Amino acid sequence: MSLTAALFGAFWEPDVFNYTTLLLSEERGVLYVGAREAVYQLNMSNVSIKSNQLLWKVPERDMSMCILKGKSKETDCRNYIRVLQVLDEDTLYVCGTHAFQPLCDYLSLQGFRLQDRAEDGRGKCSFDPAQSFTSVMVDGELYSGTAYNFLGSEPIISRSSLSQSLLRTEYSTSWLNEPSFVFADVIREGQNSPDGDDDKIYYFFTEVSVEYEFFGKLLIPRIARVCKGDLGGQRTLQKKWTSFLKAKLVCSMPELNFVFNVVHDVFILKAPHWRDTVIYGVFTSQWGNVGLSAVCAYNMSSVHEVFSKGKYMQKVTVEQSHTKWVRFNGITPSPRPGECINNLNRMQNITSSLQLPDKTLQFVKDHPLLEDPVLPIGNGPRLVTKDVNYTQIAVQRVQALDGSIHHVIFTGTDKGLLHKSLVLEGEVHIVEEIQLLKNTEPIKTLLLSSQVVRTFLWFLMYSGVVQSPTAFCEKYPSCVDCVLARDPYCAWDPHSGSCLNIFQHDADPRKLIQSLKGDAGTCPTGVPCRNVISIKFELKWSCFGAKFLSVLWKLNGRVLTEASRFLLLSENGLLIYSVTPEDAGRYECWSVEASMGQNFTRLVVGYALQLELPESAPSVSALHPSSAASTLPPEEGNTSNGSGLTPAHTDAPSLTTPPSNAIKPKHYIPPEVSNLPTRTETLDPSAKYIQQDNSVALLSLFLLFFLLFLAALAYNCYMQYLPAPCLRLRSTLLGSNKKPQPEYAACEAGLMETVQEKMDPANQNGAHPLRTLRDTGYETEPECGNGGVPSGNDDSPSKEQPFDVDCASQPIEYADADADTPY
Repeated sequence: MSLTAALFGAFWEPDVFNYTTLLLSEERGVLYVGAREAVYQLNMSNVSIKSNQLLWKVPERDMSMCILKGKSKETDCRNYIRVLQVLDEDTLYVCGTHAFQPLCDYLSLQGFRLQDRAEDGRGKCSFDPAQSFTSVMVDGELYSGTAYNFLGSEPIISRSSLSQSLLRTEYSTSWLNEPSFVFADVIREGQNSPDGDDDKIYYFFTEVSVEYEFFGKLLIPRIARVCKGDLGGQRTLQKKWTSFLKAKLVCSMPELNFVFNVVHDVFILKAPHWRDTVIYGVFTSQWGNVGLSAVCAYNMSSVHEVFSKGKYMQKVTVEQSHTKWVRFNGITPSPRPGECINNLNRMQNITSSLQLPDKTLQFVKDHPLLEDPVLPIGNGPRLVTKDVNYTQIAVQRVQALDGSIHHVIFTGTDKGLLHKSLVLEGEVHIVEEIQLLKNTEPIKTLLLSSQVVRTFLWFLMYSGVVQSPTAFCEKYPSCVDCVLARDPYCAWDPHSGSCLNIFQHDADPRKLIQSLKGDAGTCPTGVPCRNVISIKFELKWSCFGAKFLSVLWKLNGRVLTEASRFLLLSENGLLIYSVTPEDAGRYECWSVEASMGQNFTRLVVGYALQLELPESAPSVSALHPSSAASTLPPEEGNTSNGSGLTPAHTDAPSLTTPPSNAIKPKHYIPPEVSNLPTRTETLDPSAKYIQQDNSVALLSLFLLFFLLFLAALAYNCYMQYLPAPCLRLRSTLLGSNKKPQPEYAACEAGLMETVQEKMDPANQNGAHPLRTLRDTGYETEPECGNGGVPSGNDDSPSKEQPFDVDCASQPIEYADADADTPY
């Protein structure tokens, strides 16, 4: 197990795996850990100290029986400790899977050994170590939610004790339908109750819905309740719960019509009066591709209202085969079904569930589901995170310096992360994120001590146990960091100049600085700034310390937007490309945090940019006469971020909502605009090389197109596709004496004679004929015997006669002829 530096301690044993159960005994200062075939006793303040251990292995006979049933010898046929409960001051009640034959025994704390009083563990512990399971010990009685058979197909909620027989749920999908149990605990509603009510045990689980019609198995988070004094029925529901009722637990975002329908863990934040108790739950969606987790909170008074006054649902038959759950609108029997025995029942001579009428018991048997859901506080989640899967939750009430009480939520993820959040007037602020292990491993169990002075968190994982404090105040180096963390455990001490845990130091609270609203105006002010000298063509800066916040980037007091050369990166960084001397100046990253309807800003980091041109260009060092490369510490030279810069953390970040003119760096000198070079000057030698390469590229491109043009011209000239001048040039170069084909000569002669007769007006009036038309150099089409050209004269020969042309009498010159040789 590889730990991070923030942790206090850890425990793991060689060759021991699958740590499954945690039990905290603050009276003894001991943490009990159940693992595979082992139970350990650890020091609560330092879990790396082991006090005792017990090995509880499976005999060879039982392991052989497990193997014959088709289970694995290396994994399934072992003894996984699933139940660790305090029975009395000197005894623990321990149960294990025991090679798929659940077995329970009593562990004596005096010698830390078993008392050899083995009991059947069916209904108390799961058969399969991978099955969901929950249990709680109440006044010497074990309440469990598990599977009752080897196959895991019969889920039950049961109670077992030495004085009474096993009391369990009815084997029916109406009662439990493939549940996945996550948590169970008792609420002392019977203490000082004016109605003489009974204590109640609440179960939380996810099951397959029976009331909704869906194409697949739709999961529904549930809360179920049984009465502590339930004894079962006399005739109906014998040895079964007569007070079992369940309701839907809603955690959704109504504005998006999105429902979180899988509950993973529940923490009950108890109060002196049970009505002030708050239930916190961690939820995700059944469809894992959404990637959202939510934390919802419920008032116990709302839960009590649903179970005491809610409407019932009943199962009806539709179309002779299909069943559907609808609201029950009939008359409800008296006493109210599922109600605990109270003073009103006692006045009717009903002092126990054995005396309840059969009509009431039969109604409970057929109507265990309530229609009214349990709605969260504010009708929505307290916290929603993306790309995070919460697995465990713990909550603690913490009193701040001003006397106000706040809920601090600790949530564990499937990647071994711890998120710490603060609930402040309906809003939730994530204080910090802590990586528990260097390697990612899901958190299976999360325990929180009830002591505020020395509070620890214990995390159970497959490979071991990890211990961590609830606050890491010492990691905040400045007053602004300490205050803006908004951690109710932490406050800034101006005398010592450090961030302290207010519950572990005796400093005067009146002299400490703390603001859960994020107002750091009382902190000493200071403006952090780093001088940066660069000849880079592209700059990239980061805004450290503002991971969960939105930021503003400013240049000389002016807010930057995404212009042509500025790019605001998603990780709150700033990218400047095509850097020019006009970009020199003071860059500042301001974090913006919204709280209580106000925006609080803080200067996180500042950069005073100074540019240096190559030796061939004019120097720009006049921008910062007092700054030079030697002014930077050696470790603040060119960094590995590729920009040649040193992004600086603020040593003394300051203030809330300051005016822009109040931001004055101590060593910052405004740039002289008259000394700035023009934008056409190049800052980087590589930029000049790019400009030279551009001219060469254009010239090469021109030559390429010119050569292509010449090649196309030569090809067309060779193929005789071009006019007469080119054809003459071709004939001169090639020296061709090509003669026309005989059929071509006759056609061309006839065509010219006909055209001559049509175009010569003198010939029409009996005048002298014109000279014969000469060929222009174009070659005629090979198919020219398809008809003659009519003369257009009525006295012309008949249309049936062909042209009467003497081809020899019409000399024709061809463009590709070598001389004026007539044919």
